[in-house]
Amino acid sequence: MCGIIGYVGGQSSTPLLLEGLRRLEYRGYDSAGISVIDAGKLSTRKRKGKIDDGLARLCADSPIEGNIGIGHTRWATHGEPSDENSHPHQDASELISVVHNGVIENYDRLRDRLVLTGIEFQSETDTEVLAKLIGYYYSQEPDHGSVDRLVHSVEKALKEVIGTYGIGVVCQDFPDTIIGARRGSPLLIGIGENENFLSSDASAVVAHTKRVVYLNDYDVVTLTAHDFHVSNLGSDTAKVQISQIEFDAEATEKGEFAHYMLKEIYEQPQTVRNTMRGRVDIENATSIFGGLNLDATQLRSIRQIILIACGTSWHAALTAEYLIEEYAHIPVSVEYASEFRYRNAPIESGTLVIAITQSGETADTLAAMREAKRKGHTCVAICNVVGSTIARESDGGIYLHAGPEIGVASTKAFTSQVTALTLLAVMLGRIRMLSSRNGMEILQSLQAIPEQIASILKQHDTIRSIAKKYASVSNFFFIGRQYNFPVALEGALKLKEISYIHAEGYPAAEMKHGPIAMIDENTPSVVIAPTDFLYEKTVSNLKEIKARKGPIIAMTTEGNDRLIKEADDVIWIPKTLESLYTLLTVLPLQLLSYEIAVARGCEVDKPRNLAKSVTVE
Repeated sequence: MCGIIGYVGGQSSTPLLLEGLRRLEYRGYDSAGISVIDAGKLSTRKRKGKIDDGLARLCADSPIEGNIGIGHTRWATHGEPSDENSHPHQDASELISVVHNGVIENYDRLRDRLVLTGIEFQSETDTEVLAKLIGYYYSQEPDHGSVDRLVHSVEKALKEVIGTYGIGVVCQDFPDTIIGARRGSPLLIGIGENENFLSSDASAVVAHTKRVVYLNDYDVVTLTAHDFHVSNLGSDTAKVQISQIEFDAEATEKGEFAHYMLKEIYEQPQTVRNTMRGRVDIENATSIFGGLNLDATQLRSIRQIILIACGTSWHAALTAEYLIEEYAHIPVSVEYASEFRYRNAPIESGTLVIAITQSGETADTLAAMREAKRKGHTCVAICNVVGSTIARESDGGIYLHAGPEIGVASTKAFTSQVTALTLLAVMLGRIRMLSSRNGMEILQSLQAIPEQIASILKQHDTIRSIAKKYASVSNFFFIGRQYNFPVALEGALKLKEISYIHAEGYPAAEMKHGPIAMIDENTPSVVIAPTDFLYEKTVSNLKEIKARKGPIIAMTTEGNDRLIKEADDVIWIPKTLESLYTLLTVLPLQLLSYEIAVARGCEVDKPRNLAKSVTVE
């Protein structure tokens, strides 16, 4: 959601903090701020708006120097975007500064209690309550000149907090120390040479170090330039493991592309290959996963699979429902993680729960997985971020190896998720009823997908022209059947996310059960109609729309000239297996949404009201 960066070392901290915040801006961006200990005095600069338009200009006009500091990009939860609500927040004495990701659920009761002690508040945020609470305990601690005074104050405050947090704390009295802590919101230590970092995201530190420690819930870290110490609020010891970041700083740059989203769309031939690499066993017509931690006997004993996810990952899960049921004949249910976590669903023994998430930090998905584990079910994760909380807490998993995804609207993560889920479905099918011949056909067709994606990207100019034609409309429909129904949902979501056009996705046959009442000459429909076994029925639905003068953008298999006469515009898709069309038909919809957003002058990479990783409810 929001982003945290902290630095302590021998360099000037302000440029490093601003650099880190720019790399975190995709996580939250309605305001930003930094606190730096400058010549022994704590100084703060914060401003509403984007970093370069607000905070960076403020720091240029009113510089602060110092070798230690913390910074934050905010995505508003408590209190509207404003200078006053921006982080960092100070305690009553203005000796302590705090940045915070997450939500303090009991902040109102804590605030009321602090007000009774005479403490005044300047913002509407829950974070200021936490800062004032830490400061209150700091004022009560005996002054023995040790940083333990600050650590104890942080720990006392956090033990009263209900909710989630990832925090960074600096204090004017200790100009060489940062305190960090997490519960339910990601936080890591970046280990450098005579300098150390604190961050909510590896992308903010990868330009300076690849050695990181991912903190666990209730961990508290005391960080200096030369050392760090981790304790845990819930136990006598803390587990510390140094990990290696798998990507380079270059992977977090846009390069020659105008937007991260466009770069990530064009990366998909390679990211799909990366997801398949080392996992395709053509000789045995199956797939291989080293991290599932389930042997063949355990896999054969699976009686049901529950997929839990949110947003785009939920659409990938819908695709997997079709794949697994077709290939492996295992019953599958797809659940919104936000709903599953609060239901008391009867789940029979032999159920495998699969959490699907790009970030590995999605709050609802994490909570749903924990609920399933609490009830004794095996949980595996399909995740893109090594070292993320879901990846670490699951019983096993599959990494996507798609590289960092910076654009808020997910693209390459979706195709990598579907690729991994296809491989998983093949593996489950081959130990049950899927023949060697069919397994071989699926895998060979899957290996051809990257080149087919590349061929679709060559239609970019055509898709741009279509986008300009419809950029001014107010409503859009996307329809498809079977494997292309989740694609219709994903296409509608992408358009809503980045262009702010109202869009809906439906199974094609459902249009006449109500939505077709909305069709007119100003409401285009994208009809996903590859030449599969339901092609004729989809065309019938297309004609129902056309009869009501609805403009039609048809997506169909190369060589199917029939739709040229039926549709206003046609996008061509290479021929593949019916079960793999998802990986191809989604590409034009990503490009269409992108180009419509560009034509409308929208912020493609940072759509309003959205953040990349939803780490609070």
